Amino acid sequence: MRGLSLTTPSRVDMGLRVPGGLVSEIDPTSLLQPAATQVRDPVSGRSVWLAGMVKNPRPKGSDLIYDLHFSDAHDLEARQRIPRAIEGHLRQLGFEGKVYAMPAGAPPRMGSRGGREPGPGKDPVKGMSGPGMQPHGGPIQKQPLEGVKHVIAVASGKGGVGKSTVSTNLAVALARRGHTAGLLDADIYGPSVPTMMGAERRPMVDPATRKILPVEAHGVRCLSMGHLVDPEEAMIWRGPMVMSAVRQFLQDAIWAGTDYLVIDLPPGTGDAQLTLIQAVELSGAIIVTTPQPVALADAVRGITMFRKLEVPLLGVVENMAWYELPDGTRDHVFGRDGGKEVAVRYETELLSQIPLQSALREAGDLGVPAALSDGALGQAFAELARRVVEQLPVDAAVSR
Repeated sequence: MRGLSLTTPSRVDMGLRVPGGLVSEIDPTSLLQPAATQVRDPVSGRSVWLAGMVKNPRPKGSDLIYDLHFSDAHDLEARQRIPRAIEGHLRQLGFEGKVYAMPAGAPPRMGSRGGREPGPGKDPVKGMSGPGMQPHGGPIQKQPLEGVKHVIAVASGKGGVGKSTVSTNLAVALARRGHTAGLLDADIYGPSVPTMMGAERRPMVDPATRKILPVEAHGVRCLSMGHLVDPEEAMIWRGPMVMSAVRQFLQDAIWAGTDYLVIDLPPGTGDAQLTLIQAVELSGAIIVTTPQPVALADAVRGITMFRKLEVPLLGVVENMAWYELPDGTRDHVFGRDGGKEVAVRYETELLSQIPLQSALREAGDLGVPAALSDGALGQAFAELARRVVEQLPVDAAVSR
């Protein structure tokens, strides 16, 4: 695997508070220079200060903000290590408070080394790179995913409706049917698949192809941004970097031999969705919503987006459809049949109605998806998988 091509912005929980006054009372440059001079840039071999990476220091009350400029040769390890090293030297100088290191400069170059290269099949992956990718998010031709029969996007117009829950359980339910299933977490800003699948270890590198080997859990191949960055790391990325990361997840990992690749998209209709549709031929899309009107309005936007971009719509999943009371009656907490009404209005299928149950949340928190059970929740996701396979049979698919 060559260099790490993912940029990680940093918020360093350490700032500059000097005895007798706030940061704004002194020159911010004088605070950063001695610390940054002690940190080596692995690309130029000079200190990050002399290399011109630390720019535009500016006070904000008792805190300090500065821009940290990376070149396209800086890998993920360097992008995480450098601001932390600056933090350490600032602490040694006796400063306190908060420092915000804002990432700037060029997106990473595909195929750049920029740092240590993982050993074949031994070292965990620190990031991804590969040929043929365009880091600036320009127009690209759709590239086939070798050996993948069906690619399914799971989307929602609104966050918090259970899209990742549906994605993980659909992938597991497909695997339980005997299919080879993959799960790609394209929710760059809020990756939750590693936790929900109980697969938080880092992926490895295939020694023959130098590509990422997805982590396997519950019979599903998984890959997520959560596998590559610290759990508390904030992903403060602009559109081009998001688009670059999604493309790399698709092209720089080994998905060959997969019957169904389920892609968990971030909420909304932005860069990640457009990049995915540009980069790979989708077999179909699933919209996840809850019954209340505010969620349904956003779900409609998702339906409109996929139809405008000529992506087949497999149907709607209504999550949190009802809460079952001890006496067996149903309390429609968020409204009734909203997902069903949207499916009828837009002439698509209502694939499933998933009840609101604490067991579903607990299963995700424990990393043991509810689809593994034989209870009511497991049966609901098994039915969802059956409906998907009915529309996208493996036998009729042409391996890409």
